[in-house]
Amino acid sequence: MITLRGITWEHPRGYDCLVAAAAAYRDLTGVAVDWRFRSLQAFADQPLTELAAEYDLLVIDHPHIPAAATEGLLAPLDGHGFDDQLRDLAEHRVGRSHLSYRHDDHQYGLATDVAAQVAAYRPDLLPEPPPDWPAVLDLARDGRVLWPAKPIDAYSSLITVATGLGHPPTAEPGRFLDHDAGLEALDLLHRLAELVPAECLTQNPIQVAEALATGDRWCYAPLLFGYTNYSRAGFRTHRLRYTDIPMINGAPAGSLLGGAGIAVSALRQAQGTSAVIDEARRFAFWVASAEVQRGVYFDGGGQPGHGAAWADDRLNAETLDFFRGTRATLEGAYLRPRSLGYMEFQDTASPWVTAALRGELTDEELLRRLDEAADRWLR
Repeated sequence: MITLRGITWEHPRGYDCLVAAAAAYRDLTGVAVDWRFRSLQAFADQPLTELAAEYDLLVIDHPHIPAAATEGLLAPLDGHGFDDQLRDLAEHRVGRSHLSYRHDDHQYGLATDVAAQVAAYRPDLLPEPPPDWPAVLDLARDGRVLWPAKPIDAYSSLITVATGLGHPPTAEPGRFLDHDAGLEALDLLHRLAELVPAECLTQNPIQVAEALATGDRWCYAPLLFGYTNYSRAGFRTHRLRYTDIPMINGAPAGSLLGGAGIAVSALRQAQGTSAVIDEARRFAFWVASAEVQRGVYFDGGGQPGHGAAWADDRLNAETLDFFRGTRATLEGAYLRPRSLGYMEFQDTASPWVTAALRGELTDEELLRRLDEAADRWLR
């Protein structure tokens, strides 16, 4: 029996769904996939070199793609008998998710999980979410709002708001954000930070979703990466309804694109430790297909990436319209720079944003540092 090794991240959305899919695939083909997991922080930060040497299948964050492809860590998925499937995935993409796993005219991953910063609220406590930022701040003054703002999430929120203002990052060499738009975005985030609990500056989206879903004090979060698990009956005490981010200039635009994709290691075969690279590709395309995404993958706790799953009536009925309710935000989401040095930039810059929100850096100093780091890593 062929056994593939896979590495994903530690959450029902990242792990349970793939274990369920692997069981179905083994029944169907006789090929087993042994899935292991790492922490959410490691998913975002851990270099892929050691993982690609040990695992055949990798669930990864799309900003890793340019460097991993350039270093020869990942096997291209195009040109190996699956191009019809690739065309289907491109046609049924959600926003720029499919494109985010492409580099130098080759596809190195499949968007099996799609996410961006969205909003979430408790429909039993709040009949309708605030439509725009003035309404968000009003609700925050009443002590009802949470916002995850640990470094990577604060950084993501800064990008989301600045892009929503019409000024996405890296518009010109050596400048990460338009100066005036950066100050305007930071002013909004400062006002929000002053109105939410201080511990929000140490929290991630899972921690905020847990707080929203298990108590009755908080009822809304304006910017957090969506987790469809919290919108399903029985996952926690209360269900969350996810919706589009607060509007700027009349549209829910600019949200930072996240999610996860499945990729195939190029190192395992090169080392002679695996002769099953085509089997790994077959599993990747199978789990990314519409039938699996809206079937066993979703039922196992996954958050699909295929557009057919996002339009599926059953999936929306079971998640308080998670997919239809956030689709406009996903379609207008911002794709992070494709520079080879982007991960170094993000890891370095993210703590500065939270430091600025704490008052440890001035906004001018933050913007200056971002420009200098962009000049170093985002050429």
